[in-house]
Amino acid sequence: MISNAFGLIYTGESTPQLKELTLSRAVAAVPFGGRYRCIDFILSNMVNSGITNVGLLTQKNYHSLMDHLGAGKEWDLHRKREGLFILPPFMTKSNVGLYRGTVDALHAAIGYIRRSAEQYVILSGSHTVFNMRFNDMLEKHIQSGADLTILYNERPTLDPASHNGDLRLTVDGEGRVMDMELNPYRPKTDCQSCDVFIFDKGLLEYLVEEAYARGEYDFLRDVILRKYSTMKTCGYKYDGYVARLDSLLTYFKHSMELLAQEVAVDLFDKDRIFTKVKDEVSAKYGNDAKVSHSILADGCLIDGTVENSVIFRGVKIAKGAKVSNSIVMQGVTVGEDAVLDHVILDKGVVIRPTRMLVGYDNFPIIIKKNHVV
Repeated sequence: MISNAFGLIYTGESTPQLKELTLSRAVAAVPFGGRYRCIDFILSNMVNSGITNVGLLTQKNYHSLMDHLGAGKEWDLHRKREGLFILPPFMTKSNVGLYRGTVDALHAAIGYIRRSAEQYVILSGSHTVFNMRFNDMLEKHIQSGADLTILYNERPTLDPASHNGDLRLTVDGEGRVMDMELNPYRPKTDCQSCDVFIFDKGLLEYLVEEAYARGEYDFLRDVILRKYSTMKTCGYKYDGYVARLDSLLTYFKHSMELLAQEVAVDLFDKDRIFTKVKDEVSAKYGNDAKVSHSILADGCLIDGTVENSVIFRGVKIAKGAKVSNSIVMQGVTVGEDAVLDHVILDKGVVIRPTRMLVGYDNFPIIIKKNHVV
C-alpha cells in the first residue's frame, strides 16, 4: 500500500466538446456507467492504492461535484487526519478567483501541497476512466530515479476531431520518454497519456512556482513539454481499458463499450469502484418489459423495451416505449410508445408519449438536463 504519496486531482478541465453534458457540471461530475461519475474512477484508484490524502482542485460548476463527494465517506476519506480536501478557487490579492490554467490552480493550492507530509505526488485530471492501482507505477518511478513518470496506454483515438489535452509519447525500450506531442493533427504514435503524472513533491513545487513567475499557465504545454527533455522522464504503460471522455462522441462510444463483457470485467471487477450510495430498491420490470444487452441501475421501472442501452437510477420507461443504443440518465421519464435510438438523455428529461428521436453512431442526439420533449 502507498504511504509516501498523496493524490492531487484537477477537475477544472475545459471540455467544450462534451457540449450539454458540461453546461451545469464539471467534467468530473459527468455521469458514466449507470451509477457512477467520472471522478469515482480516479478517486477509487487512489484509495485502492492506499492513498489517504487527496486534494481536489475545482474550477467552476463544481456544486454537483461537491454534492456527490460530500465528506468522502464512501471512499473512506472522512478522517480526522488527512482524507479528502476540496480546494475551490478563492479570491486573494494575488488570486482573482478564476484560474487561467492548471498551473494557476496548482499555485493557488501550493499551501496544501507544502503541508502534505508525503514525498511524492500523483497528479491527475478527472476525465480519464480506468481501473488500476498506482503501487507498481510509483515503485518503478522510485527505482528508476525518474523526475517524472507519465502513465500511458496504446490505443488509436476514437474521435479524430477531439484534440483536448491529447499528449502523445515516444518511449524507448527502457521506458524513457524521447519525444512528446500535444494535440497533434496526425499523431506519430499511439502511446497516449492517461493524464496521470508522478513527481517528487519538491520538484512539482519548483516547476509550478517557476511557471507562475513567468506568466505560464498551461501545465502540459508550459511545464511538461518544455521541461521533459531536461529531466529524466519515464513512461509507465497500462495495458487495461482506458476511456477518455473528451468529446460527446467518445462519451457515447465508451458508454456503449461498457456493454461488452471484457470491458465491464476490466473496468469494474479488478478493484471496487466506489460511488455515492443512494439506497434505492432494485429495478422493477413490468409484464410487458423486454430488456436485452443493457446496463440498468437500481430504482428503475421498466414496462417497455430496452436494447443495447445504459440506463441510470430511477428511470421510468412506459409501456410500448422502445429505447435502443441509448444512454438514459437519472430520473428520466419516457412516455408510452416513444421511440429512442442513439440518444443521450441528461438527468430529469421527460419524453412525451409517441415522440421519436433517432440519431446515428457518429452523431447521437443529446437532450439537456430537465428538458421536456
